[in-house]
Amino acid sequence: MSLDSVPTSTHGSLDEQINQLMQCKPLSEQEVRGLCEKAKEILMEESNVQPVKSPVTICGDIHGQFHDLAELFRIGGKCPDTNYLFMGDYVDRGYYSVETVTLHADSVDCFQLLVALKVRYSQRITILRGNHESRQITQVYGFYDECLRKYGNANVWKIFTDLFDYFPLTALVESEIFCLHGGLSPSIETLDNIRNFDRVQEVPHEGPMCDLLWSDPDDRCGWGISPRGAGYTFGQDISEQFNHTNSLKLIARAHQLVMEGYNWGHDQKVVTIFSAPNYCYRCGNMASILEVDDCKGHTFIQFEPAPRRGEPDVTRRTPDYFL
Repeated sequence: MSLDSVPTSTHGSLDEQINQLMQCKPLSEQEVRGLCEKAKEILMEESNVQPVKSPVTICGDIHGQFHDLAELFRIGGKCPDTNYLFMGDYVDRGYYSVETVTLHADSVDCFQLLVALKVRYSQRITILRGNHESRQITQVYGFYDECLRKYGNANVWKIFTDLFDYFPLTALVESEIFCLHGGLSPSIETLDNIRNFDRVQEVPHEGPMCDLLWSDPDDRCGWGISPRGAGYTFGQDISEQFNHTNSLKLIARAHQLVMEGYNWGHDQKVVTIFSAPNYCYRCGNMASILEVDDCKGHTFIQFEPAPRRGEPDVTRRTPDYFL
């Protein structure tokens, strides 16, 4: 569905919803249902390896930090003035206290806003699936409970999780930058392997689709057993071979908290991007986004958390857990 094919009246309604969501005011259940049906129609037409043109700004995990998402748009530019590619994990939190999750539970607002922007500006924003865009994971890490608190039932959670199944698994920027949430898979040699997946399903516990959303780069060569219990770890030899086979220059991924907001690996063949500053409101990390310009040049922009009233100061420290 192109921008021109959306009726003007629909534009006006979407603009009103976006303005409402920018004020951190969630939509009604009926509005959510209608929005997600429109999003599903758009996402069904997208590939498992969705092509993306430059210029584009590539973003990592958001994890429901609504005010920091607003800060990201302030720094990177509003959509549609800036093209965006988000690499998953829009909802849920980490292992910290119930109090932290309850006081700062904005996953519903973050996700609704991104879906509304996707429907309104379908050619300007690409939204990939992360490992947290899953029925099982969201029942453990907060999104399910947040939907219950805000709507009084699980209907909106079901609407959202049904939409998760339609998100593209990966994207390809100018045929050179391969973007995905997690990492590579021993079952995948070429991008055509990914294009042939049936992605409309809950994320499996194992197999290539699972690996794309769960795997991590490692300093050791070859494939390794992931400490996450899903996916694999992969060494520089693996990423170099994958890039060579598919004529790629870079793998951009998210999935891991990195204290400076981005982290190069594998002799700059892989980069990890994390876009949730001061994760869980207590990790003290920077966030970043990656701007890819018209000439395919790369610029990282780091940013601090958006100001919040009454939030305690934190000491930056290295967390001891995976996301």
